[in-house]
Amino acid sequence: KKERKKERKKERKKERKKERKKERKKERKKERKKERKKERKKERKRERKKEK
Repeated sequence: KKERKKERKKERKKERKKERKKERKKERKKERKKERKKERKKERKRERKKEK
């Protein structure tokens, strides 16, 4: 019985780790998107300057 409990704990730990990894990935994606938006804005500004 005790052994089973240990196994369960291990499994839970693994699951948690996976979840955390997924969350981190999502966060990174969001950050990247924000960065891209900023970059685009900068590019537009540059283009406008060139036109003038």
